[in-house]
Amino acid sequence: MTAPTIDVHAHILLPEVEALVDGRPGHAEARALDARRNGPAALAVNGPMVRERIRVMTDVSARLAAMDAQGVDVQLVSPSPSHYHYWADEETAEKVYRLTNEATAGHCSAAPDRLRGLGLVPLQHPDAAVGALEHALEQGLSGIEISSHAPGRELSDPAYEPLWTRAEETGALVFLHPFGCTLDERLDQWYLSNSVGQPTENAVALSHLIFSGVLDRHPALNLIAAHGGGYLPTHIGRSDHAWSARSDAGAGCAHPPSSYLKRLYFDSLVHDPQVLRELVRVAGADRVLLGSDFPFDMGTDDPVGALRAARLPDADFHAVRGGNAAALLRKD
Repeated sequence: MTAPTIDVHAHILLPEVEALVDGRPGHAEARALDARRNGPAALAVNGPMVRERIRVMTDVSARLAAMDAQGVDVQLVSPSPSHYHYWADEETAEKVYRLTNEATAGHCSAAPDRLRGLGLVPLQHPDAAVGALEHALEQGLSGIEISSHAPGRELSDPAYEPLWTRAEETGALVFLHPFGCTLDERLDQWYLSNSVGQPTENAVALSHLIFSGVLDRHPALNLIAAHGGGYLPTHIGRSDHAWSARSDAGAGCAHPPSSYLKRLYFDSLVHDPQVLRELVRVAGADRVLLGSDFPFDMGTDDPVGALRAARLPDADFHAVRGGNAAALLRKD
């Protein structure tokens, strides 16, 4: 039987979460930082762009109609990264993840044969992360979505070991999707904050997980990297060279960095068929999943067409189109 077409990179917008945090201590400062990082020109475009797409991110019938138009059978729905709110204190953070998890689960429950969901955990409060993961799974969600870092903490921080352990034990999916880039005002023109910032953040976060040995300690972690893993997969040779040439680079992980790409999953959203072919080559056709970034303008309206443009062998095409994701979702 042919596997369904599964898009693992699709978002939901939750206005109730933004209403919850509005006016809370730290919220205004976080918005100001986001504004500095993006720049005024980007913010002027972002507002209308999101407003045009609110319905398909909030209304299940509109989402399903859009999926039908794209030829997508199933979406793995993750909260808009704007809902992370890693600035929030512990009490507010708990309210955020509970509301987000419950609202996302409610949205997906309206079409359970076509929508699966991911929740959030407060990375800024590592001691609360396992509880948040458990809450997401209790709602029937398939796992969690995380950013590339939290303020003052990289994903290699030992404080996250309990989270990786529990995610591995439960088979939960962990979707790595950056929000914001710490290069700040260097990227505040021409939407460099996204076009350059997002793949940079992906590469940095994945490098922390690889070089620190997190993936040695948690080999069964089901981690999906958005945006094809950013710059790392196409430049992994430099990481391998550093690992073999320098004692400091090779101290934390047991194997060449390139070998860990075959332990990770990547979405197909790279906007270039040749880059997608290279991603399949270095990670393996069994480790790439269809992704669209639905419904944002930095995504693709035709994820299957973008995959077809890579001219993969037929078996690889169908694995990426849905076979790999179907197997992964059966494991969660």
